Amino acid sequence: MYTEIKPYQIIIQLLKERGIRHCVLSAGSRNVPFVHSIEEDPFFKCYSITDERSAGYFALGLSQRIHEPVVISCTSSTATCNYWPPVAEAYYQHVPLIVLTGDRDYEMLGQWEDQMIDQVGMFDRHVRKSVNLPIVRDDDDYIYCRRLVNEALLELNHNGTGPVHINVPMKYYSTTFPLHSLPEVQAIHRVDWNSSQDEWQEKVNQLAAAKRILVVCGQESYVSDEQQRQMTEFFHKFNSAIAVDYMSNIECEGTFNPSVCMDTRYVSDKKFEELLPDIVISFGGMVFSGLKAMLLRYHGKYEHWLVQEDGEVCDLFKSLTTIFACTPEYFFKYFNEHVENGIANDMKYHNELVDYADSVKYPDFGWSNIYAIKNVVTRIPSESLLHLSINNAIRITNFFKLQPHVKVYANIGTHGIDGCLPSFLGQAVADSDTPSFLVIGDLSFFYGMNALRSRHIGKNVRILLLNNHGGEEFYYNGMWRNKASDLHTTARHNAKAEGWAKSCGFTYLTASDKKSYDAAVDQFMDSSVEGPILFEVFTEMSTDAQAIYDFYDLSRPRDFISEVKRKGKEFVKNTIGKETALKIAGSLGVKLK
Repeated sequence: MYTEIKPYQIIIQLLKERGIRHCVLSAGSRNVPFVHSIEEDPFFKCYSITDERSAGYFALGLSQRIHEPVVISCTSSTATCNYWPPVAEAYYQHVPLIVLTGDRDYEMLGQWEDQMIDQVGMFDRHVRKSVNLPIVRDDDDYIYCRRLVNEALLELNHNGTGPVHINVPMKYYSTTFPLHSLPEVQAIHRVDWNSSQDEWQEKVNQLAAAKRILVVCGQESYVSDEQQRQMTEFFHKFNSAIAVDYMSNIECEGTFNPSVCMDTRYVSDKKFEELLPDIVISFGGMVFSGLKAMLLRYHGKYEHWLVQEDGEVCDLFKSLTTIFACTPEYFFKYFNEHVENGIANDMKYHNELVDYADSVKYPDFGWSNIYAIKNVVTRIPSESLLHLSINNAIRITNFFKLQPHVKVYANIGTHGIDGCLPSFLGQAVADSDTPSFLVIGDLSFFYGMNALRSRHIGKNVRILLLNNHGGEEFYYNGMWRNKASDLHTTARHNAKAEGWAKSCGFTYLTASDKKSYDAAVDQFMDSSVEGPILFEVFTEMSTDAQAIYDFYDLSRPRDFISEVKRKGKEFVKNTIGKETALKIAGSLGVKLK
């Protein structure tokens, strides 16, 4: 019989998944759920050592002789402190110990709770990984807890060996053991340069049998030509489609841009379910498009393979099953070279996704920042540099087709508005012969405008400043509630860049409607003009945001159930509040996110 405490359920099941069976146990109350669960499980070999210091050293010696990781488990407070000497010794001798420390509810720290000290990260730099598990109250807590336990266990032998620490808080004493069997828990596996050929080949065979493989490309500032070639070959061999946006800088065959068709405000649940992959392979940095949110919504319905050279855990979609600790170039090349000859993409999944992406209808856009962005970014010549200030500039640029070989950058590692302008200027100065374009909103521009006075700025610099008098993003994402929101949230203003731009030596252009825009844009795009140019375009943020929704409404997939859900969710959130709505939905087993 097993404990009802979910963190210990996860720990026990993942220990079994990894074949870790030797446990040295010290008496106490806070670890009883773990101790009693494993002492009656024939899989585990348990040893009783009452004092924790001796238990730790016993485990160290045991591990050294059996060449396997060993678990040590104790109750809370000073019992944990007695692990310090053997843990330090294990660290310097590279002995893989799993240090399980029982703990109290962390909310009670410093509140005169009995038998409680601060145990979070207590072994500091003398363990390879230290995690503090949450008290599991809902599905998100459970997934987070599962990830943390996986992270700790993976570090036992990642680029060396040594001890890891898992701190397990509990809200109350637990002496009930109602489970006859443990629930399945998804283990995260790591495949790296040292893994056996059998492990790699097993993954090759699994991928060769898959019918729906979705490759999700995150942000990359550099992608080698060889990686592009290997990705093209991979696409032709495996039943795959490759999701890219412009920040991924991928231009291989088999791609589609999900930025419109997979936006959460565009795609319906029914349509996404029809296109759900079997396996998602991801690499690179941040994924901007709504595809990330949709895959998160359907977590656990597919396998996620992460290609990440450092082998670190990044459970982007809450569905991670395997980490490939290698470069994307190596990954695609290995799979291409080790799959059986004659295999070919049947193109069914790829064509489904491309047909859906191509079904998006484009209107003749009225005056808005969509119009302004479209008529610049689609004219940027090949081999140019394009920097996109965060959110709206990225979103709208991805609506349209760029010329090939335009290098695209954006500060979406942190999604901050503060450094877009100076980052772009650094990129433009690095190669003064490359036409360099920045698409930036007013708040971001005025935040970093001091950079405009740099004496290093060359004639290759072109800045499209979208001045719609504030933060349009807050209209788009529903944060704007009424006119009061314009005071502090959208930061509505009437500032202009003209004086500052001219004083910094820029040619200044301006537009406030289609006629004035069309009259100025040719000069803005003219590379023969001496000196940098700033083109300030004036629109209105509220109508700019609405223009995006109107664009989506032209062709987004609709079905009765999805429309009822969409409208019902918004009504409930606006009536009783999002937090209350989420709690009620969670109690009913309904996803409202």
